[in-house]
Amino acid sequence: MNMTDKVIVVSGVGPGLGRSICLEAAAAGAHVVLSARTESRLREVAAELDGVKTLCVPTDITDDAAVERLVAETIDTFGRVDALVNNAFAMPSMKPLERTDFEQIRSSLDLTVVGGLRITRAFAPALAETAGSVVMINSMVLRHSEPRYGSYKLAKAALQAMSQTLATELGGKGIRVNSVAPGYIWSDQLKWYFGEIAAKYGITAEQVYEQTAAKSDLKRLPEPDEIARVVLFLASNAASAITGQTIDVNCGEYHH
Repeated sequence: MNMTDKVIVVSGVGPGLGRSICLEAAAAGAHVVLSARTESRLREVAAELDGVKTLCVPTDITDDAAVERLVAETIDTFGRVDALVNNAFAMPSMKPLERTDFEQIRSSLDLTVVGGLRITRAFAPALAETAGSVVMINSMVLRHSEPRYGSYKLAKAALQAMSQTLATELGGKGIRVNSVAPGYIWSDQLKWYFGEIAAKYGITAEQVYEQTAAKSDLKRLPEPDEIARVVLFLASNAASAITGQTIDVNCGEYHH
């Protein structure tokens, strides 16, 4: 997965998976463009990428002008784009669909799906020049219909359908479009969440982890770096004949 001097744009950069994707991209030799709404988060992650050429561009991907500025600053700085990773998403409503506010559904679709389309369309001309790739971050929610995940699954299923169509439409330009669908990601956010569950049921966070991991073949949860490496594989020339696909990274919790 040598990406020496390649330029990779990562949206939705935060302390979890977005950070790991940036670190793995840097380790592979890429120049990294970090994008998210909160500039302080971008600066924190960029500070970890010692010796790597980076560009931080605060961006709201639901805003046309902001996305156009992201593209312009990327091209002005590096002159090219080789890969785009769409990691931005909206936190879902955790209510049954029959009780989910329509505005919550609209905002989730606007960021996750329409935002993903907006940034992909904006970078498509530059990606066509390098026969580049797009990687969409999806979710294992595609593989189940558990209660309270309805609005999240709705958005992620739409994202997958859009990704497959983009793979077909952009393939003639040499652009590959693929998706990665993580399961639970053993990050600080999930550790906090497991702590909340443990407190609610009077058990330990370790027991919550064990009960959750027991559903997977490997009896553990994937780390952010493990998912990031799959993202980088799809973004790199190592996956030059792969497009329109979704790779699940869930330690075998679901098979696809």
